Amino acid sequence: MLAYHAQTVHSYRSVRTKSHSIDWDHPPKQFKIYPETFARIPLDKKNPDHRFFYLIGGITAQKSYPGVTYALRTNPSAGALYPTEVYVQIRCIEGFQDGIYHLSPYETSLVLLYPLSEDEGVESLLHVKKIKGFVFLFSALYYRSSWKYKDRAFRYCLHDTGHMIGTLEASCRLSDKAYHLLYGIEKKALNKLFEFGKEEFFLSAAIVGEEDKRFTCKEISMHLPYVNGTGNFEVNECVEKAYDETCELTLHAQTTQPLLEVDKERFTQAVWKRRSIRDFIQKSISKEDFLEVMDFITQPIPSDCDVGIELYAIINRVEGMWQGVWKEGSYLQSGDFARKAGYLCLEQALGEESGVTFFLVGHDEQNYQAMVQKAGIIGHRLYLISTYLGFGCSGIGAYYDEEVMAFLQSDGMVLYALAIGY
Repeated sequence: MLAYHAQTVHSYRSVRTKSHSIDWDHPPKQFKIYPETFARIPLDKKNPDHRFFYLIGGITAQKSYPGVTYALRTNPSAGALYPTEVYVQIRCIEGFQDGIYHLSPYETSLVLLYPLSEDEGVESLLHVKKIKGFVFLFSALYYRSSWKYKDRAFRYCLHDTGHMIGTLEASCRLSDKAYHLLYGIEKKALNKLFEFGKEEFFLSAAIVGEEDKRFTCKEISMHLPYVNGTGNFEVNECVEKAYDETCELTLHAQTTQPLLEVDKERFTQAVWKRRSIRDFIQKSISKEDFLEVMDFITQPIPSDCDVGIELYAIINRVEGMWQGVWKEGSYLQSGDFARKAGYLCLEQALGEESGVTFFLVGHDEQNYQAMVQKAGIIGHRLYLISTYLGFGCSGIGAYYDEEVMAFLQSDGMVLYALAIGY
């Protein structure tokens, strides 16, 4: 097990004995805003070209509590903290100036950071030739998560970035675009290029366009101002060390595009309406819907670092199926494990009252960043297909890691838990 992952496991004892104070009076800012001197392109969700961007982490609603208002987005986020930022290079797209942009959900706009000349771009730092179309870059402002989740925040940053990539995948599906993810990028050089402080770092990229192998691009030389994206900031050495130690990967390409066979109008509504369910009424889902869920979430994810993830499903309430632990079409254990699932999810009712509770497990510590982001992508697919089929989903980032492994009889790393049902 990767040292960082082992250091951040939860146990029955640890969650009761570790001191964990949160400065509720000084939460981090949710939005990074570049100075007004940078030109903006306001996004109109009625414009198909603009809606493609709007669906990638765009604000869909607001929720207010005494003293605080949360902006809800197309992507879920642990604690509604939204650590992921999105940047995009645009080239040869009608209606957009060639350039490097920041996608600003707060302003519902693209912010032009740097106009591109014809022979320059970020491609050299991604190890690709000239791209006609879009190059997305995903970063994390980790204090937005570590403010609440401390050392475990790096896991949440990776989950959340996977969910953001999931919004890109969904937007591509609705726009009939192909995409390809890149994890083996020059992350630290990109951090420097974008003038990040130590609190922000790149994790991955995505190409939505065509590569012209005849041409290379010289590296751009931007001089951006430093922008504080969190307000308050507190260094977390564990998170920064984990990032440094997991930037290098062993690449295994997957080029097959997913077949996400959905009705576009109905799927669009699922994207808009997606929410994290807070409780279940304990109505069973159908076997047909469960199998459709499994087909949807196990479609290939095209990337330069395809990492295997095992999906364990604890079947609690599925019509026509026995209760038990199900994996890849077979039962590993039979029995009513609903109460056990709830206990393993830090005694949260969601794990017990769901139709199905999933645990995602990985073994590839050499490709940790890609692996946990992939778990987030699968998690986002699970949110969308559940909403599409008329029930709900909730991601669960906290669980008794070692007890989950013992119950599943696995020697892997538990990456994520999710619950679905009515």
